[in-house]
Amino acid sequence: MIKQFILVLLFFFIVGKNIAQQSTASKQVSTFTIEAPQLETSKKIWVYLPQNYSSSNKKYSVIYMHDAQNLFDTKTSYAGEWNVDEKLDSINAQVIVIGIEHGNEKRMDELTPYKNEKYGGGNADAYLEFIVKKLKPQIDRTYRAKTKARNTIIMGSSLGGLVSYYAVLKYPKIFGKAAIFSPSFWFSNKIFDLANDSKKMKTKIYFMCGDKESDDMVSDLNKMETIVNQKRCSCLHLTKKVIVKNGEHNEKLWRDGFSNAIQWLSY
Repeated sequence: MIKQFILVLLFFFIVGKNIAQQSTASKQVSTFTIEAPQLETSKKIWVYLPQNYSSSNKKYSVIYMHDAQNLFDTKTSYAGEWNVDEKLDSINAQVIVIGIEHGNEKRMDELTPYKNEKYGGGNADAYLEFIVKKLKPQIDRTYRAKTKARNTIIMGSSLGGLVSYYAVLKYPKIFGKAAIFSPSFWFSNKIFDLANDSKKMKTKIYFMCGDKESDDMVSDLNKMETIVNQKRCSCLHLTKKVIVKNGEHNEKLWRDGFSNAIQWLSY
C-alpha cells in the first residue's frame, strides 16, 4: 500500500497537477531560491517565522522539513497540506521552520540513502550535504537561529521520515532532535544495519505511524525503536513512539500528529 502511494505521489509530482485555488500560506511564510551544487540544481526553500519574530530580538530553534510543497499551502500540495503555519501559530511555537521542496522526479533519489533493487534511488548523501553545508549555514547567517544540535530538528514523513532518520545517524552533531513519521524503512534493510552499527545515540526522537498503513510499518517502527533504546537508558526519556489507531499513510495522519510531535520535542 505504501509503495503504491509513493509511486502515485511521484507521478503527480512529475505531472505537477494542482487544483487552481488561492494560496493558504500565512503571512509568516516566505520563500527563496538557493543553489544546490551537491545536487546540480537549485532549491526553492519555504521559511516560517514565528508570530513575534519581527518584534523581538530572541533566537529560535530551527526545524528542517522535506516536501515543502505539502507543508504550508493547499495550492502546492499533492493531497492536502500539513497546515504547519496555522498549527504553529495556534500553539505559539517559538520555532523557525525551513521547508525544502522535493526534487519532483528526483524526489525518490534525494530522500533515499540506499538503492532499492526495484525503485532505484540512493542519493540522500548529496541531499543531506546540501542541507548541512549550504542551506543551514545560510539560514544561520540570515535568521536569528539557535545553531546548536539541541536546537536543530529534522522532520519528515514516508521517504522524508527515512531520510530524517538517516540524517540523525550520519550527522548527530548537527541534528539533535527528529520527528520520524511513517518512515519508509522498507526501502532498504541497510538502514537497520546502520542503526545497529551506530554509537550510543543522544538524539531525541519522536516516532509516529498509523496501524493501517501497511503490513510491516508498525513492526519496522518497533524494530527500529528497539535498536535505538538499546543504545541509551530509558530513564533519559529521549524516545517517544506513537501508533495511531486506524491511521493511514496520508497527509491527514501527519497533519494531525504534527503539533504533538513539536510540543514533545520542545521539552
